[in-house]
Amino acid sequence: MGQVAFDTLQASEELENAGISREQARAISLVVRRSHEVADVATKADIVEVNRNIADVRKDLSAEIADVRKDLSAEITNVRKDMEITRKDLQLEMSGIRAEQKLMRWMLGAGILGILSLVVKAFLMPAL
Repeated sequence: MGQVAFDTLQASEELENAGISREQARAISLVVRRSHEVADVATKADIVEVNRNIADVRKDLSAEIADVRKDLSAEITNVRKDMEITRKDLQLEMSGIRAEQKLMRWMLGAGILGILSLVVKAFLMPAL
């Protein structure tokens, strides 16, 4: 922040010209100077600079947020594609399992029929 310049000599002279004694004018000028030294006063230029910095930060943040949104949107699209591929793979695998189950049922049925035919031949055929 900028400091406001204070001319103690000029202030002292002006106080003397107004009718105040030299000692009092010097004392008043010193007190005023010290109060200016203690105070951290923002100038209009300081405020303009801070506002410019805030605008720059906002602009940078907006750009960063836009980049993050774009990246996130791309990632979501990729995840959705991966999920669709996985879903299709699972459907294929499940249809393969169903086909295997049908084949196993058919083979089991054929095996049972084969065993039944052997049993029938073994028990019923010798009697004939």
